Amino acid sequence: MDKVTAWIKREQEEMEILLRSIPATVVTLFVVSVICMNLLANKTLLQLDWIALDGGILISWLSFMCMDIITKHFGPKASNKISLLAAAINLLTCLIFFAASAIPSNASDYTAFNSIFGGTWFVLLGSTVAFLSSAVINNMLNWMIGRALEENRSERFVYCVQTYISTLVGQFLDNFIFSVIVFVGFAPVFWDGFHWTVLQCAACALTGAVAELIMEIVFSPIGYRIVTKWKAANVGKEYMDYIEKGKK
Repeated sequence: MDKVTAWIKREQEEMEILLRSIPATVVTLFVVSVICMNLLANKTLLQLDWIALDGGILISWLSFMCMDIITKHFGPKASNKISLLAAAINLLTCLIFFAASAIPSNASDYTAFNSIFGGTWFVLLGSTVAFLSSAVINNMLNWMIGRALEENRSERFVYCVQTYISTLVGQFLDNFIFSVIVFVGFAPVFWDGFHWTVLQCAACALTGAVAELIMEIVFSPIGYRIVTKWKAANVGKEYMDYIEKGKK
């Protein structure tokens, strides 16, 4: 029990230092992008036989770019912690939205408002599981690729390779896990038999991941400049020192 208590205290202390170390703008943009993805996913922008894109694609690149930035500078564990924080804040936000939609009002017709902000529990479940799973895989893959390529390579080249590959894999898994949970698992039961096949889920996940990768490629120079500035300014020294001290 003492070891468990000591571990909990250490993790709490590490999280507090991490939140002090990461510039607030990046954490804020990350959390806001996760919340917005959940809302924008309510609108389908494109639906063909081989591809389906929802409004979340307009901002999902920002979530993955923030994870890539944090992973590059602070490591995958730090990025996983911030991803868990973002998911928790998103769940709290959804709970508040649901409460607001459930409160009756005779001021006007809020059917559309309630439909969007009230949400569907299994859609929220699917999005949360998919996001956390893909975030962990994206962060670990990003870090491993960076470590494997860091010798005798330019930093820009390494950053591009690790972010592009990890984003493609992470976005595919995010899309695939979400669609399987929602459209294969729950939709046939709760949406009058509507469903997707696993093949359809895989095809749409892949095409969606490619589309999201293109967005990542367009905006990745911004992420690289941020990482370069952080390194030059020695951002997060307190957290780095804390981690190094814990390894001794």
